[in-house]
Amino acid sequence: MLITTIHPLPFTIPHIPWYPIATMYCPVCRSKETKVIDSRVAEAGMSIRRRRECTKCHYRFSTLEETELLDLVVVKQKGSREAYDRSKLERGLIHSLTKRPHTQEALRSLINSIERDIQKKAAKAWAKQNTKYKEITSQEIGEVVMKHLKKFDKVAYIRFASIYRAFEDVETFQHELKTLTKRRRKQ
Repeated sequence: MLITTIHPLPFTIPHIPWYPIATMYCPVCRSKETKVIDSRVAEAGMSIRRRRECTKCHYRFSTLEETELLDLVVVKQKGSREAYDRSKLERGLIHSLTKRPHTQEALRSLINSIERDIQKKAAKAWAKQNTKYKEITSQEIGEVVMKHLKKFDKVAYIRFASIYRAFEDVETFQHELKTLTKRRRKQ
């Protein structure tokens, strides 16, 4: 299930009891009275950037509203299950992209596209199995990550693949490099 974090409106809605009334505090004076000045869709519709202003101290700041993956269970190789954790995906990608040229915006976009594919794959499997939670194996997540990393950065792909596929020897590593360079020459 995809949901977004709901930011407060500049007014309350008493006639809709289910609407969560949350407060966005000013980072300077901690006032609850803030208003949205501008909203823009960002990252291919996966997030919304809002420009806000505190009505008390007039400080302006930005907030980012992003989509979350919920009710997604990851089935590990040994059969254990755990809730999907975006930060694990992010850490793995950052580790693979260490000392590689990339921007935060490009990384965030990469993560969003990977998560979109993970959600699609899990939803497809869930429709077939009709279980309580959407489940996806860690192996399926790894394959999705590798597919996206191969397009994003070849060196990061090799780094990720060397850990994910647990290259046992130099020959397996060289074989993966050869297949990558063959595909590159064809393009």
